[in-house]
Amino acid sequence: MLMFEAIMLSVIAASTPLLLAAAGELVTERSGVLNLGLEGMMIMGAACAFAGAYLSGSVVVGAVCGVLAGVAMAAIFAIFTLGLAVNQVASGLALTILGTGLSGLIGAGFVGQRITTAPQLHLPVLTDLPLVGRMLFGQDAFVYLSVALVIGIWLFLYRSRAGLVLRAVGDNHTSAHALGYPVLKIRALAVLFGGGCAGLAGAFLPLAYTPFFIPGMTAGRGWIALALVVFASWRPGRLVAGAYLFGAVSILQLHAQALGLGIPSQLMSSLPYLATVIVLVLISRTRGIAGSAAPASLGVVFVPDR
Repeated sequence: MLMFEAIMLSVIAASTPLLLAAAGELVTERSGVLNLGLEGMMIMGAACAFAGAYLSGSVVVGAVCGVLAGVAMAAIFAIFTLGLAVNQVASGLALTILGTGLSGLIGAGFVGQRITTAPQLHLPVLTDLPLVGRMLFGQDAFVYLSVALVIGIWLFLYRSRAGLVLRAVGDNHTSAHALGYPVLKIRALAVLFGGGCAGLAGAFLPLAYTPFFIPGMTAGRGWIALALVVFASWRPGRLVAGAYLFGAVSILQLHAQALGLGIPSQLMSSLPYLATVIVLVLISRTRGIAGSAAPASLGVVFVPDR
């Protein structure tokens, strides 16, 4: 029971940054913009969040710094792809390279330092319940925020007029523009929102997951989050299941190594990324399931008539 509880707590912690980043990317892609710079925005969020928390002594300040860093990186992406109509794929890859290098520069002076991580919720009776107490009532604010964020995105996309407009822009930006909707403005706001979520996902790593910062600590989580959006067929509800599935794969390979199963550690460490590739291949072979929800204008550059 104790081992099962420990594994489940580890899975929740490993899944939270994936869910936060993928939720923001889902909104971005629903607007018709493909941002491959998720990894760069996450690592920038991690570096700036640790710097802010270390210098101020506040986890909240650190989280805000992480969000602002993600938004700033997303703004650069928006300027090039929306303002200058540059190719979105190339811009996203360049953003990842920029974020990786810049985060190393910002975090160079903080390597080896430690901070106090985000406090966890403790309700005297509920948290002490066997098995489910700590899983449901003993998490930090990032975990609850990730679930609330997905619920809010679902309500926004399917229960609000603004969400309907956003989906219309992603499905057919030409028709949306003809109806008078500001396509570029809507997409810019979606890109900034996705950047803020990616920055928050990166901030989770040094503020709640580990109490320190190291260069490259996102370790490819941004790419996994991108695959999660496709895995979820651009639907918020499936995003939660996908995030926790990939988080479980990441954690179970560590426990498999601890049990000494004789499997090379390098192979076990590659399992999360191997699962990502397998999922993308399976989805590409079942276009009727995943492709039906894909925004029709995803990745297509829009230049309004002048």
